[in-house]
Amino acid sequence: MTPVSISQLHASAPWWIFAIVIAALSLHIGGGSFGILSGYAAVVVRKGARLHRIFGTVFFVSMLAMGTMGLALSVWIKQFGNIAGGALATYLVATAWLTVKRKAGTTGRLDIALFVGVLATAGLLLYWGLLATMSAKGTFQGYGAALYYVFGSFATLFAALDLKVILRGGVSGAARIARHLWRMCFALFFAAASFFLGQQKVMPAFMHGSPLLFIPAFAPLGFMLFWLVRTYLPKWRRTRASASHESSHALGQPA
Repeated sequence: MTPVSISQLHASAPWWIFAIVIAALSLHIGGGSFGILSGYAAVVVRKGARLHRIFGTVFFVSMLAMGTMGLALSVWIKQFGNIAGGALATYLVATAWLTVKRKAGTTGRLDIALFVGVLATAGLLLYWGLLATMSAKGTFQGYGAALYYVFGSFATLFAALDLKVILRGGVSGAARIARHLWRMCFALFFAAASFFLGQQKVMPAFMHGSPLLFIPAFAPLGFMLFWLVRTYLPKWRRTRASASHESSHALGQPA
């Protein structure tokens, strides 16, 4: 859902208010569009290669623009569901970027700040879910309790994983790559699902309600699982090979 539209502004509003909203909407919509395209490109090219870094950088910048502008506009009109969505999207790309930019096995103040931010977001989402549950219509600000609880649970999981990394003093090796990968893919999933399932009004009429739209919406989760397996598989193979080697020695057989 677009956080705000020009039609929501009063006709007597100053011209600079219109200019700010148009600029923010352009960054939000443009960031989301470039984010989806560059995100899909980043997950299909070779990881660590020049093209991957280029597409990844475009995705990072685009998603930050989309998330921060969506967050700012949603706060302005008090659209709580989109406030949480913008906050989570911004948080995911920021932590994913920080994971590979920071030296392996280290953490810093920004990691702690992002942890506090997502923990607060989780608390708000679960609180809003409770308000929706207690309301007569079972909704809060137009959204059902289930949506708040689902995203609140995601945010709680993210916070728990952050706390684990902070307490350990950082992350390295395959776990570091996996942390970067799944967070970027989750951010792409949020953007793709919001567009393909939530913005069908901008698509041709024959596409409205089409089950085929679930494919591009959920594809990022499929890419995430594929690359997580690829990330950990070499380690799994080395472990199996090492175990086989030790067993051979224990039995007195040639390795």
